[in-house]
Amino acid sequence: MAAWRERLAGVRGVLLDISGVLYDGGEGGGTPIAGSVEAVARLKRSGLKVRFCTNESQKSRRELVQLLRRLGFHLSEGEVTAPAPAACQLLRARGLRPHLLVHDGLRSEFHQVDTSNPNCVVIADAAEGFSFQNMNKAFQVLMELETPVLISLGKGRYYKEAAGLMLDVGAYTKALEYACGIEAEVVGKPSPEFFKSALQELGVDAHQAVMIGDDIVGDVGGAQRCGMRALQVRTGKFRPSDENHPEVRADGYVANLAEAVDLLLQHAQP
Repeated sequence: MAAWRERLAGVRGVLLDISGVLYDGGEGGGTPIAGSVEAVARLKRSGLKVRFCTNESQKSRRELVQLLRRLGFHLSEGEVTAPAPAACQLLRARGLRPHLLVHDGLRSEFHQVDTSNPNCVVIADAAEGFSFQNMNKAFQVLMELETPVLISLGKGRYYKEAAGLMLDVGAYTKALEYACGIEAEVVGKPSPEFFKSALQELGVDAHQAVMIGDDIVGDVGGAQRCGMRALQVRTGKFRPSDENHPEVRADGYVANLAEAVDLLLQHAQP
């Protein structure tokens, strides 16, 4: 207990990953992970500041929140930091007009963005949209640009649904990087700018925050590089080998979100 007290002392804000921590996706939208609905409710009642920090890029932020509400979670769009709104802000600030290689469920996020005569490519988790034809079109757009710009909404390797592990956007981003000889700009975890934005919205400094996620690289490693503490849950995409990762070690490993919240309420100081 003394070790946990030391690890969690001074925490005032909590960033929660969504997929694999709150729920597992799948048929009918997915199912909550055991204990997660009540854990979120307890955390929000505790006095600790809470923000949801996701790389979800198959759904708009609105659709994601609607799904979570149907599953029993109480949250609003304003509590969620997601990559698509951040990407839109970046595109407008730099005068970029994207060719979109994204899931149909995400296109509504880009309705106010000029997509004529593209001068960059935005790639997200397009799922079945990652056909040869669509990947090749994105490749052709990039190769025709004097200075190709590839923006990736996250760079995860895989995620978990009820049916098993699924390839994530990172694998397809790597293919375009390799083919075009370029490096993508990542909007989403583990980008430092993404975590800094979430911290600003949360209203706490990095040393006062803890990230809870199922991804040892994207969630834990990304948060720690920003000066935050990070716990990894043994749900979602967690694999036992994560606890022996050669580069990243979590500040603690917990069975699930419910256990993480128990520890936070015992040892953090709201």
